Amino acid sequence: MTKPDLGRYGVFGRGATPQQAAEIEALGYGAIWVGGSPPAELDWVEPLLGATERLKVATGIVNIWTAAAGPVAESFHRINTAYPGRFLLGIGVGHREAIAEYKKPLDALTEYLDKLDEYGVPKEHRVVAALGPQVLKLSARRSAGAHPYLTTPEHTAQARELIGPDAFLAPEHKAILTTDADKARAVGRQALEIYLNLNNYLNSWKRLGFTDSDVAKPGSDELVDAVVAYGTVDAIAARLKQHLDAGADHVPVQVLTSPEKLVPALTELAGPLGLR
Repeated sequence: MTKPDLGRYGVFGRGATPQQAAEIEALGYGAIWVGGSPPAELDWVEPLLGATERLKVATGIVNIWTAAAGPVAESFHRINTAYPGRFLLGIGVGHREAIAEYKKPLDALTEYLDKLDEYGVPKEHRVVAALGPQVLKLSARRSAGAHPYLTTPEHTAQARELIGPDAFLAPEHKAILTTDADKARAVGRQALEIYLNLNNYLNSWKRLGFTDSDVAKPGSDELVDAVVAYGTVDAIAARLKQHLDAGADHVPVQVLTSPEKLVPALTELAGPLGLR
């Protein structure tokens, strides 16, 4: 199976306009990853692809509890027919704390992937949100690979070891364009606040060696510094490159800024990232 080709770096966010997508493509980023839990009807994808020529769009992620596999597959086939090979379906289990009918992630994902198979969504056009060892292995068996969130280059190295050389690996990493450590940590803690309530992230960080004290609200400086890159643009680029050096194929960069400042920030980063 050929790995998805999304370039070395992409952009992760809660949404981008078609105009922003065109500007992001022109800067050399290979993909836009749209976060949150979108509904099964993915009709917002087509305007982004229609405004660009090569840019890929990925979901990060479709929640298997809130978006049934059948309608998701219908959306996938419509999009892939119109824009062949430019849409990557990212799926995940969401969070135990938010889902009343939540059950073992491995079982739930397996059932959902079985349904995607039935509906003809190709393995190479889907990825799985994965943090722990078992779901990482599942992502390699049943999809193109893994899309970890809120991890570190150390996790990326461990994930690559688990999934093998042939699976796709795209870890998200946050960035703040400031050299003021206090400001960066304040913004970073605001972004992390919700995740400090969620056991899958707490457990993931603890597997990486962070302590109960590190992951207790509001999060230690060490934790924030590990998952949020800041400093000069060269320092941020060097941090993001550590994921590639650890085995990532592609790094979706989530710049923590306002929508109107997103493209200017990505412009500043493009040179140090080697995109232009």
